[in-house]
Amino acid sequence: MVDPPDSDVIEARSLHHSHSGSPALIAVSLRTRRGEVLAVHGPRGSGKTTLLRCLSGQTVADEGEVWFDGDPVHTLSPLRRERLRRERFGWIGPEPSLVPELTVWENAALPLLLNGVPHRHAKAAAMEWLERLDIDGCARRRPYGLTRAERQRTAAARALVGEPAVLFADEPTAALHRADRALLLRTLLAAAGSQRTTVVLATHDTEVAALANRTLALVDGRLTGSPDGTDAEGMAACSLSV
Repeated sequence: MVDPPDSDVIEARSLHHSHSGSPALIAVSLRTRRGEVLAVHGPRGSGKTTLLRCLSGQTVADEGEVWFDGDPVHTLSPLRRERLRRERFGWIGPEPSLVPELTVWENAALPLLLNGVPHRHAKAAAMEWLERLDIDGCARRRPYGLTRAERQRTAAARALVGEPAVLFADEPTAALHRADRALLLRTLLAAAGSQRTTVVLATHDTEVAALANRTLALVDGRLTGSPDGTDAEGMAACSLSV
């Protein structure tokens, strides 16, 4: 078995996965590089969420391998995969799943608090990301008092606060209006640039996919495009007028 190259943060090798006997992923292979924004573009039901769940260790594919920084994810125990997700990965889904009993800043700081970061430092880091996402004014409110866009921005702050090596974003802008969508996407791209965070973005929106360095199309569980990054395009050429 050949180990993944050092420059690859995430590598998937020939992933196959089914739901109740129906194929969701068929021989999917891809690589991501450090600081890259990779868009997986396809219609709803094409397998995008399943792919991100396999890459992030939430789901173990029926067949195939997933590597992170040269180490196998697919062979880890459930406990070690959970620890990996908590310490090295961030996740934003289409629904902002916040803890209703916690305030906005507490929700944003939660990954740091769970990892034992002192309360004062965790709050400061959370407030920094809430400010970047223009929601720091809501820091002491609870999720039930927020708009849908504000809850999604809080979820984004929570995903970014730990400076993850990889941020998985599953249709993060699907329910947002144009202005809110642009703000969230600008923040994700800025994080990729300043923190060298790799962003794996699943979207059905062609305009959103166009903001990535590289786009792969997923259709009926099959991935098309170059898995090794040879078709990458510079982000500098991308527009944020979405």
